[in-house]
Amino acid sequence: MSDACGCSDDETTPAGDEAGEHEAERLWEVSELRFAAVAGVLLLVGLVAASMDQPAVATVLNSVALLVGAWTFVPSTVRRLARGKIGVGTLMTIAAIGAVLLGEVAEAAALAFLFSISEGLEEYSLARTRRGLRALLDLVPATATVLRDGAETTVAPGELGIGDLMVVKPGERVATDGVIRTGRTALDVSAITGESVPVEAGPGGTVYAGSINGSGVLEVEVTTTAQDNSLARIVRIVEAEQSRKGEAQRLADRIAKPLVPGVMIAAALIAVAGSLLGDAGTWIERALVVLVAASPCALAISIPVSVVAAVGAASKQGVLIKGGAAVEALGAIRGVALDKTGTLTRNAPSVVAVVAAPGHTQERVLQVAAALEARSEHPLARAILAAVSAVSPASDVEAVPGAGLTGTFEGRPVRLGRPGWVQAGSLAGEVERMQQAGATAVLIEENGSLLGAVAVRDELRPEAAQVVAQLRRDGYHVAMLTGDNSLTATALALEVGIDEVHADLRPEDKAALVAQLRTQRRTAMVGDGVNDAPALATADLGIAMGAMGTDVAIETADVALMGEDLRHLPQAFAHARRARRIMLQNVGLSLAIIIVLMPLALFGVLGLAAVVLVHEIAEVLVIANGVRAGRAQPLPTDVTEAITARPEQPALAAQ
Repeated sequence: MSDACGCSDDETTPAGDEAGEHEAERLWEVSELRFAAVAGVLLLVGLVAASMDQPAVATVLNSVALLVGAWTFVPSTVRRLARGKIGVGTLMTIAAIGAVLLGEVAEAAALAFLFSISEGLEEYSLARTRRGLRALLDLVPATATVLRDGAETTVAPGELGIGDLMVVKPGERVATDGVIRTGRTALDVSAITGESVPVEAGPGGTVYAGSINGSGVLEVEVTTTAQDNSLARIVRIVEAEQSRKGEAQRLADRIAKPLVPGVMIAAALIAVAGSLLGDAGTWIERALVVLVAASPCALAISIPVSVVAAVGAASKQGVLIKGGAAVEALGAIRGVALDKTGTLTRNAPSVVAVVAAPGHTQERVLQVAAALEARSEHPLARAILAAVSAVSPASDVEAVPGAGLTGTFEGRPVRLGRPGWVQAGSLAGEVERMQQAGATAVLIEENGSLLGAVAVRDELRPEAAQVVAQLRRDGYHVAMLTGDNSLTATALALEVGIDEVHADLRPEDKAALVAQLRTQRRTAMVGDGVNDAPALATADLGIAMGAMGTDVAIETADVALMGEDLRHLPQAFAHARRARRIMLQNVGLSLAIIIVLMPLALFGVLGLAAVVLVHEIAEVLVIANGVRAGRAQPLPTDVTEAITARPEQPALAAQ
């Protein structure tokens, strides 16, 4: 095993990872703990031999115990020294050698025995929390059914190729990501996104590896290989990002790195000065005890254990936290900037009202609007196209950025766009009513005269008001950022319970506004990870909403909510706050142990064995405390629970 408690730039890496071995699932599978058990038995027998007046036998037993215990950290310490790196293992090695030179073989063996226990417990705790993340890969079934040459064939997931047609029967897990070609079902994605409610899916819908088919036989076209599916990407990204250190971990490093050589210098000065002024043997022994007393072992391991536990637990809840830096930042956030579309809303707008100008019909309004939107990928276009049964595309269609579309339909010039670019005229009152009701209004013009207006509304997520209320109860300042018009944004913000609204924003405007919010408090930006990329990058912490299967969202943000349930947001904040408290508790406890032990060791109150025992107990405590960061509270089962009363909004209907 590496010098796990070392304070170099190297990450803590258990030997199992270095050698690619199977990680220990039980305590007795940890090699360090097996060595410690052997050393402990030898020490106990040596103690019995000493009590029976057999000093030679006791010395032999203690020497063997020392060799067995030291094997867990001395070789790695020597390798690190060869690379010019000093760690806590260096202090322990020097202390053990010094104790032997002073004739205290039993105390040196006790030091090696206790230190090997702490090393083993650390490896076990890290392996256990990493397994929580890697368990995602176990969601992929051992076999998959694929249609080849008209027949169903059972293959391993690794044999699936892009374009293959999987057959997924009721109750089976999906082997890799794909698109449904035939069949309808309710997919259980709780193990992936943390969402307890099954997701309805049909032809054209995307399914992800590990999802459980609830009912109906599906034929799914494979879009990614098993080695690169959504689950595999999540695990790879998190494990790569775990090397990023959070503020608390950097604090521990900043303290520990100079502390190790500083302690060695201090111990040398104590030994030299004491030898000149008093009994050399006594002061050399005290110097060795001080060396061990000031070892920052608990300090060095306190944060990594907490980080790995917190990240692993969050992944089970459908929250992807990219390493220690993200855990630390998430726990320190006090302000939340929420994008509207796709975050507070469903990102599935629909036409809620059509108003025709005098002398025109609603059918003509929709016909011209659909003709212009026929080639557009804008969400509003999809809503308008869904409201008509047949579409005849307009010609010479051009987009006017930030305004709308122009074109020619049935030989006449037509326009579609926002109020102001197309004048509302006699429909000004209707347009204002649409916007006050939280809808986006678009005006349609034909041959230079107003044809009518269409109201499109992207409905709020049912849990949005509950989430905002919870964030405010938890002490967060909440703001809405949107590119929509002020009236629509204000109406939706009022409905969801947000007081601060910033509307009519371009992507660069959002980034500038987030930078301004950061000057007031540590701020997280929550968006879709694509259009909001500048703001996500500018914020103290970027959070991507609904990022399952979206590479851009996962790569851009520090945290990604894999599902579509916004309630994971306050849950993630609470989880990170708790993890951060645990990190700071561990740092404080580790420093307190050093501060208390050093004077006791210097003045001879505590001997080497006692100091080692206290240190190792402290390590066990910080490891156990760090593992607590792996506990996460489940989401409430009732979406409507705690939703505050919403003000009545004017209803919209086709006129």
